[in-house]
Amino acid sequence: MSPVLTRGRSRPSLHVGLVNNMPDAALAGTERQFAQLFVAAAPEMSIRFSLFSLDGIPRNEAGREHLVQNGYRGAWELPEAGLDALIVTGTEPKLPILEQEPYWPALARIFDWLEHDGPPVLFSCLAAHAAVQHFNGIRRRRLAKKCFGMFAHIRAGRSRLTEGLAPEAYVAHSRWNEISVGDLARCGYQILTFAPDAGANLFVREKRNTWLFFQGHPEYDPGALGREYHRDVRRYLAAERDAYPALPKNYFSTGERALLAAFAERALILRDERLMEEFPVPAHSRGFDKGWQAPGGAGVIGMWLKQIADAKLDTATFGRADRVGSLVVSQP
Repeated sequence: MSPVLTRGRSRPSLHVGLVNNMPDAALAGTERQFAQLFVAAAPEMSIRFSLFSLDGIPRNEAGREHLVQNGYRGAWELPEAGLDALIVTGTEPKLPILEQEPYWPALARIFDWLEHDGPPVLFSCLAAHAAVQHFNGIRRRRLAKKCFGMFAHIRAGRSRLTEGLAPEAYVAHSRWNEISVGDLARCGYQILTFAPDAGANLFVREKRNTWLFFQGHPEYDPGALGREYHRDVRRYLAAERDAYPALPKNYFSTGERALLAAFAERALILRDERLMEEFPVPAHSRGFDKGWQAPGGAGVIGMWLKQIADAKLDTATFGRADRVGSLVVSQP
């Protein structure tokens, strides 16, 4: 169900910040995906999102215009925003060493604030890698090939957060690097879901509050991997990448894989961006149905949000926020 904006109601209400570090073309999609995920996770709550941008993320004119038109605030405003929870997304890495990225100083300041004063936080993909490097010195490792597709995960640890998970849940991954299970365990992280062919997906850290780390993408909608594959094929044909991309695992149907394999044979010979006019599967293809997202993402996040709302109530801060005229994301 797509989220809608509605006036605040007298039911549990949370204020969630989203530090959206995605590339320009993915800004709006990431906003929508996280809103849909949180609505699915906590339909009984009213969730108000505030959007933040990070210094150092390269933006073109369209990206900068999107930030302005959609009310993004600078990340330096986070401490004064009155957030109950925070989401920090990854971005497409440009350099092999994270601290050499131009946005690293601004991201490190967010990490330090979260450590001492910030709310519970969800880190997605590259942001999870950056956080464990900053706090524990764990460096991500380059994979021999991209971890790309839908992977079946099992519960690897006991936690209230995973009580409602199915025995096997498919989660989307799209990354060239990973944090190993051994490194995480040695530094005290609790691994909650694991896939033999994709490693740890969800792991947590409990200190002042609960931090969620996802190596995968719990927010991805059913068409996200298809759009990403379509983009990477175009990049190959435009000579913006050297190797033709591999298909996402467990995603396309048997018929779609046959069509895409035939197209790849032509593309490897001709290598002309104009071939994208004949791409055999729509870029918005929803992929092969694998029980998308709800078991692997929304259930855990719903439990996490409930913990946050309960803690807010326990500390007598629940209901302080002025609801008059506030816009929240909720189900209609």
